Amino acid sequence: MGPISLQITIDAPRERVFEHICDLARRPGWTDHFLRDYRLERVDAAGQGAAARFRADAPGGLDFLDTTITTAQPPHKIDEHGRGGRFNRIGVRTVWELRGATDSVTELALTFWTEPPGPLQRLRELRSAPWWRRRWRKALRRLRQELEAPEEIVEPLRLAGADRRPTTART
Repeated sequence: MGPISLQITIDAPRERVFEHICDLARRPGWTDHFLRDYRLERVDAAGQGAAARFRADAPGGLDFLDTTITTAQPPHKIDEHGRGGRFNRIGVRTVWELRGATDSVTELALTFWTEPPGPLQRLRELRSAPWWRRRWRKALRRLRQELEAPEEIVEPLRLAGADRRPTTART
């Protein structure tokens, strides 16, 4: 599927928007209408190296997907690489570009595309571009709403289980 490009203007500083997008634990707050069964793959859920796995049920065979932030250039660009589909054969790329119109307004550009490995997968994905465009457009609107109304920010995901650090306290 070729690149899908969307743009939105958010009334928030570019640094704040960058931090919010770069924190994968916050993503379900504005993408849960099309991404479900969201799981963090690393303890550190923000910045370069952060990873998550989720289910999309998109047409074209992209059921499960994963994403990893490979490049985070604060506060300008976030580049994510991932894989999805049956046996994780379909490459998935997401690029977030942030431009500051003023000190308090951010122009956000999202580019999303897939890289099917063969002609059969390309054929199956022909009808998926409108599906992804609608879902990402709604996600960007929800992101804008979340950032412009900070009192309604959804709590980020937390790791399940006990504290990962051993305690050394003695009585």
